[in-house]
Amino acid sequence: MRMNTLSPADGARQERKRVGRGIGSGLGKTAGRGHKGSFARSGKGKIKAGFEGGQMPMHMRLPKVGFRSKLKGDTVQVMLYQLDKLEGDIDLAALRAAKLVPASAKQAKIVKKGEVSKKLVLKGLLATAGARAAIEAAGGSFTSVEAE
Repeated sequence: MRMNTLSPADGARQERKRVGRGIGSGLGKTAGRGHKGSFARSGKGKIKAGFEGGQMPMHMRLPKVGFRSKLKGDTVQVMLYQLDKLEGDIDLAALRAAKLVPASAKQAKIVKKGEVSKKLVLKGLLATAGARAAIEAAGGSFTSVEAE
């Protein structure tokens, strides 16, 4: 075996299609693109996803369903058992300092998951009805901003 005798296996490499080289080549004149239409033109062969030839597309014909809250990313849930680790008055700044909510959070909502064993004083936080009852049952107090 020598370097000058090496060649790829049969069928491993395909020769490129040389279009527009005369009628005898089989790919002359229209070069395999047919007659007229967007695919016959140069640079015009792309159609946007969902385009239906000018007909009203499916995603516009179907009814809109559901609701997406704008506040979804701004309100963060905090569990009751997480609050049990904190001391003193608890507000949004205290939750940020304890790394229970990210700095980008604009509101926090207390959710009843787990138990609370000590008296907590919560200020300016939202809470579910169950969480509010559990905090007050443990002797804590709640000064919250009501959800709109």
